[in-house]
Amino acid sequence: LYVAYTHPTSAKATALPSALGVAASFDPKVAAAFGDVIATEMNDLGLHVFEAPGVNLARLPILGRNFEYFGEDPFLSGSMAVAETRAVQSRGLLVMLKHFVANEQETNRQTIQETVSHQTLRELYLLPFEMAVKDGKAAAVMCAYNYVNGQSSCENREMLTDVLRTDWGFTGYVQSDFFAMKSTVAPLKAGMDHEMPLPSLWAPVRLD
Repeated sequence: LYVAYTHPTSAKATALPSALGVAASFDPKVAAAFGDVIATEMNDLGLHVFEAPGVNLARLPILGRNFEYFGEDPFLSGSMAVAETRAVQSRGLLVMLKHFVANEQETNRQTIQETVSHQTLRELYLLPFEMAVKDGKAAAVMCAYNYVNGQSSCENREMLTDVLRTDWGFTGYVQSDFFAMKSTVAPLKAGMDHEMPLPSLWAPVRLD
């Protein structure tokens, strides 16, 4: 007999299909319906920020987070993300795109250095984020664990400010993945806004 893990304090929620299953429909209406269920239950539970959708690309079969991504095609991923984002945010909630950017594997995910040409970034890894920001008006973005072209994702001014805010016109906020911040000053200067899950590096300093 299989018993799902539960805890008495856990909220009751619908066990939805994976994002890969949604994308397999190739139908943005399915992604919108998916988002509508999520939004309904978020409002029922008094939740405000949806830390999703994940729009990294499932190009690596053993990527541990493939179940929450829309597959390996950037345009399909972006199309699904736009539909889901619009559905959730139409209900007065905030969507948080993740994991920005090129967070494509679990192995050594806290320290992995991803070296990606600018053309490849624009055509593949950034495209779903761009679509969801420009067309879906996503309210938030989560910076990732990995390094991109020599810079920690949460300290990467080129990605968080030059691309996200200047090129795309993003006006929302950037949150760190949990414990993804590597330092105190650099993320702030690069364009990150919110440390999660604890104020480990952005905490008041006591001198006594």
